Amino acid sequence: MKILIVDDELNNRLLLKKLLTGVGQCDMVSSGQDALVLFEHALGENTPYDLICMDIMMPGIDGLECIRRMRELEKETEVPPSSESIILMVSALDSPQTVVEAFRKGGCTDYLTKPISRDKLFSKLLEYDLISSQ
Repeated sequence: MKILIVDDELNNRLLLKKLLTGVGQCDMVSSGQDALVLFEHALGENTPYDLICMDIMMPGIDGLECIRRMRELEKETEVPPSSESIILMVSALDSPQTVVEAFRKGGCTDYLTKPISRDKLFSKLLEYDLISSQ
């Protein structure tokens, strides 16, 4: 599995990478702009990301805008909806308004609140058939 971790905080990126060790190959970036570059390159190489873990609050291009642009790129390159990347918003913000905005405006697949635990993360991976229960 190909994974992209996007968070401006190094410790958060390292934690997610540690939790996902053995699950797949992780790329990590600290900004929405860098995430878009890697995402577009992966689409162009026909090696899209299976999973993207995206923070909301980042300087420059925030997570919501980044996801919106990623979904636009998928449409432009005619990625079928069934093959779109699974995008998990990962944020300390857990207000209902933030969650609704992440789905409606951002186009995320699902939402996890920090702190992230292995159990919470892996339940989402199982839910979206990114890993098996065995």
